[in-house]
Amino acid sequence: MKRPTRQREREHERTRWGDESADDEAETDIDIDDLDSDEVVRTADGELIHEETGIVLEEDRIDPGPEWRAFNHSERQEKSRVGAPTTKTMHDKGLTTTIDWKDKDAYGRSISSRKRSQMHRLRKWQERIRTKDAGERNLQFALSEVDRMASALGVPRSVREVASVIYRRALDEDLIRGRSIEGVATACLYAACRKEGIPRSLEEIAEVSRVERKEIGRTYRYVSQELGLEMRPVDPKKYVPRFSSELDLSKEVQSKANEIIETTAEQGLLSGKSPTGYAAAAIYAASLLCNEKKTQREVADVAQVTEVTIRNRYQEQIEAMGIHT
Repeated sequence: MKRPTRQREREHERTRWGDESADDEAETDIDIDDLDSDEVVRTADGELIHEETGIVLEEDRIDPGPEWRAFNHSERQEKSRVGAPTTKTMHDKGLTTTIDWKDKDAYGRSISSRKRSQMHRLRKWQERIRTKDAGERNLQFALSEVDRMASALGVPRSVREVASVIYRRALDEDLIRGRSIEGVATACLYAACRKEGIPRSLEEIAEVSRVERKEIGRTYRYVSQELGLEMRPVDPKKYVPRFSSELDLSKEVQSKANEIIETTAEQGLLSGKSPTGYAAAAIYAASLLCNEKKTQREVADVAQVTEVTIRNRYQEQIEAMGIHT
């Protein structure tokens, strides 16, 4: 394979200015096959060059990017000519068509009553044909439940995506049979929260779900085991910032609570204990030590545990820390 190179162009320039000795060299082509491939590199501006000789083997690469420029998000959205990315949170992954609910034409003018009734029928049939069988209807309902609960819990979109992927896997493995769709959807959302490092307690999940806490826990264990999700125990320190924020405590209290959790966990006190109760007790102890006292009732309400749990964990923690109150 032979190509004219930039070196050859330079030789032609020399010939034009009277350097007759370059005539023979100017007519020579470079055989790329003879060059060592290890010495061929691509520069930052996209040129392919041979390191040892400096020969430019390829230039003027085609830029696959857009031909327009945008300086902020709104400009980028206006100029973009592609649709939204696919998502697992919709049963058809977002690859569908929708009929706008506004009864207006392309010019923004209101349409006639006859056309409005026709568009109403079209919307109704569009919604019906989006799901072709019972499996898709199951998936559509489950993913809408995941989205509703995730919104109520205030978790980011990444958690919703992970929960949707876990539910799709459970559906493929036929783990839904004999269980309620809401129960499996809730269990998948709980698993996604733990996987993404944004833990929510079973009590918090049960508050936004339509199933009981006991069923959520039982379904979660079953799905986790069958799909091999390999969940690690929740770190109580992940609850500290949220609980402290709701109690309006300072950063000093948060740091002290994390220190208490780290020190006592190293001594094995965390084993077999609820992470929410453990975090709540550490926050209560830290608030006393930092003179920002909160009552056990206030902390228990935020963490959704009992005052007895806080008292028991608190006593264990201060004894392990060697603190006398």
